[in-house]
Amino acid sequence: MTGIRLIVGLGNPGQAYEGTRHNAGAFFIAELTRRAGVTLSTEAKFFGQMARITLADRDLRLLVPSTFMNESGKSVAAAANFFRIPPDEILIAHDELDIPPGQARFKHGGGHGGHNGLRDIIPALGGKQDFHRLRIGIGHPGHASKVSGYVLARPSVGDRQAIDQIIDEAVDALPLLLNGDAVKAMTRLHSVDTTQPG
Repeated sequence: MTGIRLIVGLGNPGQAYEGTRHNAGAFFIAELTRRAGVTLSTEAKFFGQMARITLADRDLRLLVPSTFMNESGKSVAAAANFFRIPPDEILIAHDELDIPPGQARFKHGGGHGGHNGLRDIIPALGGKQDFHRLRIGIGHPGHASKVSGYVLARPSVGDRQAIDQIIDEAVDALPLLLNGDAVKAMTRLHSVDTTQPG
């Protein structure tokens, strides 16, 4: 294993969805590109926008699918296949209902947990689930019937501030993960809580 080579930030395309909770994964890529001083470019053959950066001496490709969330697998598989990147060298950043805003978790492997993006990506990667995940907390609306409207709405100012701050922490912890020290990366990120009062 050579380590992570592709980082994907999930979201929905278009102005109507810009800044919505479901785009938390795309927020993470935006912060990575901002710090690296690069911009994403549209890559039609990958059904998304891509950039290339070096971080912790690693050559990384960043991808934000231009597909809707439930078709994310088409974009991820196209990039993974073209660059010959196996699932265990991919990090998927996505929003997570079961974690409050202001917290995030690194995870390796597991199922889709009901997330429509992951649900589409797993079969597109041949059923492999051993990719890395960055689960960015957005909180839960309290009832399953409210989830769809909740993830497609913009968070409150306080929640967005908490999400942005934990994304900063995740970017800071990422080099540890890239260098193969998942335990240290998890310990650092999982000990931080940027939840805003109220």
